[in-house]
Amino acid sequence: MEFVPTQFEGAWQIRPAVHQDNRGFFLESYSEGQFARHGINSVFVQDNHSRSAAAGVLRGLHFQAPPAAQAKLVRVTRGAVCDVIVDIRAGSPTYGKWQQFELTAGNFLMLYVPAGFAHGFCTLEPDTEVQYKVDRPYSPRHENGIIWNDPDLCIGWPVQTPVLSDKDANLARFSGFVSPFDAPGRVGGNREQTSP
Repeated sequence: MEFVPTQFEGAWQIRPAVHQDNRGFFLESYSEGQFARHGINSVFVQDNHSRSAAAGVLRGLHFQAPPAAQAKLVRVTRGAVCDVIVDIRAGSPTYGKWQQFELTAGNFLMLYVPAGFAHGFCTLEPDTEVQYKVDRPYSPRHENGIIWNDPDLCIGWPVQTPVLSDKDANLARFSGFVSPFDAPGRVGGNREQTSP
């Protein structure tokens, strides 16, 4: 399992060792020991699985505020996505920056997203399935997000008119956002917030 640093402290792209032969393939999608050796000590408590019927479905940008903030381990088990994370940790040198990754069933890449990031993805193929582990349960009271096409973030999504849920179509803008997260090494970061 190879851990490739992203431009963000604490976020990793993970390349599992895939053993393939005429029968198919085998891989370890998670190893507590290997994650711990890279400073990842998340204890995952919930597995989520989404299916998007069409290409161009966009889900995000989502996060949960403290104390229910979630770290995620994301992978695609069918199809392909453009996956995006945005640093929303106050005081971080990369605050407001974003990075995108292509995760596909064929490339087997995974993304570890620590707490303090907004996360979203856009499907690149029909019938795409995304599975992800989280280290805190879903909490509607702490659920939050930033609009996908925010003009201040200027994310380079692969679609102009995505398929959105009503909720995602009405998320708040990044302008005026007050982060409930602190950058790594800073004191605090447990302020509750119900809307950006």
